[in-house]
Formats: sequence, structure tokens, C-alpha cells
Amino acid sequence: MKALDLTAVQSLAEKHASHKGNLITLLQEIQRVFGYLPEDSLKIVSNCMKIPMSRIYGIATFYSQFHLKPRGRNIICVCRGTACHIKGGKTVLETLQKQLGISDGETTPDYRFTLETASCLGACAMGSVVMIGNTYHGRMTPTKIESLVNSLP
Repeated sequence: MKALDLTAVQSLAEKHASHKGNLITLLQEIQRVFGYLPEDSLKIVSNCMKIPMSRIYGIATFYSQFHLKPRGRNIICVCRGTACHIKGGKTVLETLQKQLGISDGETTPDYRFTLETASCLGACAMGSVVMIGNTYHGRMTPTKIESLVNSLP
């Protein structure tokens, strides 16, 4: 992985330095730039805003929207809700884990895929459901998910 250019973080942190209440907004902006919150960027925020790293990490780990590790180009989220489980969601997840060689919460070494699960994706009638990016894919089967993953960039 190439070195990160943190000059944008410095500018963003300076813009928010006088408003400590903007920490979440600042973290969201940094994550938009990098796709996650690099540790070096959090150190810049801490120094610039005079906020202890422990407080920054507390916020970054409390909110599920924030990620402290790089994520894949394709975020695949498998529903683990009851309706999807009954309609084969567990088998779809197992197929993905085998195909990608990763478990829930992990990213492939080439940063092509990140695999996640959710308690419910709210599309029970379409079960078994997988969300890739912001797109829902319903009535998934092991065969369908393998084909779908193979079609992704």
C-alpha cells in the first residue's frame, strides 16, 4: 500500500481546530478522503484540536460508521436476520468466506473486498439478502453470490 498524503488532513483539522464539537464531522471528512481513519491522521487531529487520542479513539470506535483499517473497493454485507437465515443466508455467507478467503470483518489482501454481516438489512421479503456498496441483492443463493462476486471490479 502506498504512503498516505496527509496534507489534506492538516488543512481539515486546522479548519475545525477552534470548534472541538466538530470532531465527528472532521472524522467523517477524513474517512471520505481515505476510506478509513489512518492512525497518522488521528494524531494530526489530536495535535491540532488539542484533543487526547483516547477521546478520538473512543469516538472512532463507538460509531460503527468509522473504520480504523483500510477497506476493500467492494463492501459486501450479508444479512444474518431470521428471515434471511431461514432462506439460506448462512450458506451464502459460508460461500463468500470460502470464495474470498476471509471472515466477517476482514478485507482481502488486495483490498478488493471487505466482508461484513448485519443483524438485519431490512429487506426481509427479498431474503436471503446481500448488500454490495449501497445496492441490495435479494434471493441470493451460493451460485448467485459466486457469480455476482466474479462480476465485480
